[in-house]
Amino acid sequence: MTATADLWYHYGRTRHAADRAVPDAFFWNWGQDSGPGTEVLGGLDDRVVGDLGAGAARHAAHLTARRRPARVDAIDASPAQHAMATDLYSHLAPRLHIVCADVVHHLRATVGTYDVLYSVFGAVDFTDPRELLPAAAAALRPGGRLVFSTLAHYLTGAPAQPDVQPADIHARAPDGEPATMRRWVLQEHVWTKLLDQAGLTHITTETVPGNDAPRAADTLLVIAHHPS
Repeated sequence: MTATADLWYHYGRTRHAADRAVPDAFFWNWGQDSGPGTEVLGGLDDRVVGDLGAGAARHAAHLTARRRPARVDAIDASPAQHAMATDLYSHLAPRLHIVCADVVHHLRATVGTYDVLYSVFGAVDFTDPRELLPAAAAALRPGGRLVFSTLAHYLTGAPAQPDVQPADIHARAPDGEPATMRRWVLQEHVWTKLLDQAGLTHITTETVPGNDAPRAADTLLVIAHHPS
C-alpha cells in the first residue's frame, strides 16, 4: 500500500526557519493582522482546549503561554507540521500537547474531553464537515464551544458554495510534484445547518472584512455551543 503524500510538507517552512517565537497575538482573519482575538474563545482558565489542524502550533503556543488553560492539544495529521511544531514549541509541554493524528479519528477517541475546540483556517476547511462537526460536538463537554474561521468566499472572489460541495485546490507533494487537496468553502447558512445537524446550538456568525492586499479575502467567523 502506498502511503498518502503529506501535502502540507512545504507549508510554513520559510517562516519556521526565521521565526521561532511564541506569537504575541492571535487573530482569526485571513490576513492574520486584525479583528477579534482570543476573547471569542471564552474563559480558558483551567480548561482543556483543542486546536483542529494546528499546523506548526503557533496559535496553540500563544494560548498556552499567554492564557491559563489546563492543556492545549495541537492536533494535525501532517507529519511535517507535527515535526515543525515539536521543534518550535516542545518546551511548552506538558500544558501544550502536540498530537500527530487525523482530527476526526482523534475527536472520536476523546468523547467529552474538551471545553473549547477551535480551527483557524485549519481542519474545518479541509475535512468533510459531515464527519468533522459531529465528531467535534461529541468531543465537547456540555456547555463547551466550537469556534472556527473559514473563507467567506473563494480566493478568486467567486462566491462560497450553496451546498456541501468541496473544491480541489492546488498543493505540492513532498517531492515538489503538483497535487490537489479538497477545501470546503461554504455559505453561512450551510455551515449553520451543518452545525445544527451535529447537535450544536447558539450558533453565531460574523464576517470579518479582508484588507486590500493581493489575494485578500473576507473571513467567516463561526461560534457554536454544546448544549449544557
